[in-house]
Amino acid sequence: MGAATTIAVLRERASGEHRVSATPETVKKFIGLGAAVRVEAGAGMTASISDEAYQAAGAEIVGEGVAAGADIVLGVQGPEVDLLAGANPGAWVVAGLDPFGKRARVDAYAAGGFEALAMEFMPRITRAQSMDILSSQSNLAGYKAVIVAADLYGRAFPMMMTAAGTVSAAKVFVMGVGVAGLQAIATARRLGGQVSATDVRSATKEQIQSLGAKPIFVENVAGIEGEGAGGYATEMSPEYQAAQAELVSSHIAKQDIVITTALIPGRPAPRLITDAQIATMKPGSVIFDLAVSAGGNVEGSVADQVVEKHGVKIVGYSNTATHLAADASALFSRNLFNFLSAFWDKEQGKPVLDEEIGNAIRLTQGGKVVNERLLG
Repeated sequence: MGAATTIAVLRERASGEHRVSATPETVKKFIGLGAAVRVEAGAGMTASISDEAYQAAGAEIVGEGVAAGADIVLGVQGPEVDLLAGANPGAWVVAGLDPFGKRARVDAYAAGGFEALAMEFMPRITRAQSMDILSSQSNLAGYKAVIVAADLYGRAFPMMMTAAGTVSAAKVFVMGVGVAGLQAIATARRLGGQVSATDVRSATKEQIQSLGAKPIFVENVAGIEGEGAGGYATEMSPEYQAAQAELVSSHIAKQDIVITTALIPGRPAPRLITDAQIATMKPGSVIFDLAVSAGGNVEGSVADQVVEKHGVKIVGYSNTATHLAADASALFSRNLFNFLSAFWDKEQGKPVLDEEIGNAIRLTQGGKVVNERLLG
């Protein structure tokens, strides 16, 4: 066996990004596999992790040039190529790489001879669940969306029976029942809200009911299945969209809080709520748009701002998970460890990918862009 595989952990540069791609827990585990780990100084500070904690776990803290001599470079968001200076030929770049939005950077990885592995392209299969960064971060985002909405909402969430009279429970409507939506339902229920939810995928009806919420679905209109490859939602038939809009309009008017979560990978977020629908809502209502960074589900939503329209507060974060940096980092870093450790070859002392997952997430190799989703 040759020299130990060197893993470099970068400090995030993206504006407002407070997460980190490794924690002392995962550093210790990587070292247990036989790897050497170098962490850029200050990488964990915004996620409440000190350099000393990484050192205690066995990592080397490096100031400038942490990627020099690295075989694997870890990040939360994809690093610019200059941060990879000195990395070994063919080094892996493992992070959320935003392949559609940052195509020029993907080309730069190819030109630099790096093997870029986009964690958000992880296939939705059973054995990859523990490696799925979209699910782990969406889970926290769904929770945070409800907490923020509850804070902005000028009333109490649960029903309260007091000597001075009864306070009604907040009516919460969750649009889109993926991982984020399910967590939003569960959180709103825990806070005592009266919760309903909808989705284009009919299979989610049972999931909504299992969490104690009321499903709101269009019946007897073609196009309700709405499930694309790999468990993601796809776009609907025009007839379904019209029926859905009508049903949702009458329902939204009665709600206090609406959480929208609909995303289509590689495409702008679908518009779920129009300005006209916002105008039907009660003054003081709140909408949280979890898809604001992809163009938004809600007309007029602006990333990282509270916008007030027709007396309704509309809010959405460009990066919701980073507002829970410590927990988000813990989960994200475990996703990365679960991924690399699953393919760790003890003989070679490094991970060796199989075709199913390797071909799905590999963007660049041998100086070329190789992922089918970017070549089509």
